[in-house]
Amino acid sequence: MIGYALKKLMYGLLVMGGVILVVFVLFNILPGDPARMTMGQRADVQSLEAVRKEFGLDRSKPVQFVLYINDLSPISILDNDSTNQQKYHYAKLMAFEKKALVIKWPYLRSSYQTKRDVTAILSETVPNTFILALTAMIFATIIGVFLGVLSAVYKDSWIDKSANAFAILGISAPSFFAGIIIAWLFGFVLSNYTGLKMSGSLYSYDPFNGEVLTLRNLWLPMITLGLRPLAIIVQLTRSAMLDVLAQDYIRTARAKGLSRNAIIYKHALKNAMNPVITAISGWFASLLAGSFFVEYIFGYNGLGRTTVTALEMSDFPVVMGSILFIAFVFVVINILVDILYAYVDPRVKLS
Repeated sequence: MIGYALKKLMYGLLVMGGVILVVFVLFNILPGDPARMTMGQRADVQSLEAVRKEFGLDRSKPVQFVLYINDLSPISILDNDSTNQQKYHYAKLMAFEKKALVIKWPYLRSSYQTKRDVTAILSETVPNTFILALTAMIFATIIGVFLGVLSAVYKDSWIDKSANAFAILGISAPSFFAGIIIAWLFGFVLSNYTGLKMSGSLYSYDPFNGEVLTLRNLWLPMITLGLRPLAIIVQLTRSAMLDVLAQDYIRTARAKGLSRNAIIYKHALKNAMNPVITAISGWFASLLAGSFFVEYIFGYNGLGRTTVTALEMSDFPVVMGSILFIAFVFVVINILVDILYAYVDPRVKLS
């Protein structure tokens, strides 16, 4: 098991290395001058050169890439001075005259626009996105499993056909399109009845109480983000339930006189949940990435909205940090799921 886990960890590191390379190359060939975006269109040449030197944009691309890897690596070689100590918060492993081998957290650099650390910016927005993704996944799981069970139990009935039609619609509709329709319908046309707004974040500012938790702003983006996984879960639950209900032990349970609810929920549903659990683990990471345009549509202050806004401003360190964080979440979740599968079923390690 340890060898299997180490192999998966090495694969994960290779994937992250590839993502870092692609992200760096992509955002260093995009049009737009970060120095010009920072200083404005009327900035003089000396000011622009000073900003480029401050952000390291005056160096060649290969040197910039090496320095970027050095910043991201937990073990790095840095200048041995107090400025770097405050910037990187490292612990020295080995000190030389001018350089030091240090251990530190990955450094995502600072924003071109606000000069704040990207890590600090992400730490403010990631919890909001995590809450949005978690609630969307809970919503999709509860409703999806319920509709999937009903669809399987009442196969070929109007309930089954309606659930299948809903699932097809949910899979077919892009999140940005569904978000616009849901925001317009429930946040504008029916806002007097729903009490919901077209836009708003998890925390709103009150002039007397400061930041206030506003859960009603979570409903519309949560439903929009959860529609696609909900549709997938409906179909997976229905398919798995139909397979289980056709098994011999279910017929034996019926012959013994067990109640219908006991057969469905105690025996059939329990054994039909494996593919659903697999889908949930994969979709949760996908929802963190898929929240980008949903957050932007609803004005929800999360990782997605921050990334899209930073991209509009050519604030590439924030965009790159967001993408690397999402990639890291994907890799970690996939590694944990693979290890869990290998622990539950040792045959997985042989495949």
